[in-house]
Amino acid sequence: MEEMKTNQGLPLIGDKAPSFHAVTTQGEINFPEDYAGKWVILFSHPADFTPVCTTEFMTFASMADEFKALNTELVGLSIDSLYAHIAWLRKIQELEWNGMKNVEVKFPLIEDIKMDVSRKYGMVQSQSSTQAVRAVFIIDTEGIVRTILFYPASTGRNFDEIKRVVLALQKADRDHIATPANWMPGDDVIVPTAGSCGTAKERMESTDEDQYCLDWFLCFKREKKS
Repeated sequence: MEEMKTNQGLPLIGDKAPSFHAVTTQGEINFPEDYAGKWVILFSHPADFTPVCTTEFMTFASMADEFKALNTELVGLSIDSLYAHIAWLRKIQELEWNGMKNVEVKFPLIEDIKMDVSRKYGMVQSQSSTQAVRAVFIIDTEGIVRTILFYPASTGRNFDEIKRVVLALQKADRDHIATPANWMPGDDVIVPTAGSCGTAKERMESTDEDQYCLDWFLCFKREKKS
């Protein structure tokens, strides 16, 4: 028997984020139209009242203001019902973990019982036909998918890394650079590779104190320390 098809397709980096209308714990939304001009982290989780997801929602909620300061909104998704969502988020407020307590989840959590949104974003994969995997889509101000992360059910997400990716994408867009391995805000950045022999020669012979090259194709710009 042919295996049941669970996905309608997975948007790729650089694609327009698939549009949808949804009911959430914060009212109805039209995505991504309602978030024009803002960055968005759209993330899914397998089910309400699951241990790993509970710690993740507590962490995301505790960092919501940090993301807002980066012009970034949070949108969650689960294949559970709206009423299950509400009950779970109310229970989260009663919990205390890792220094977090009285955590109120104010960002929208999508009801996706029919799996319409999950399938549009490739969130339902072979491990289950009734649960969304632990996915993260970082979408820019133009509604373009810029980063995709998938985690197995057993592994909680690293939210400092998710925030670092947002910072790196915004830095790259703003300054037209790239970020090296393990980049953190304030670290030196990579300038675009030389596009001609002349430019490569100029860079290698440059006396600019704000820039240095390991070789013609790998040049860095020093970040000014505040």
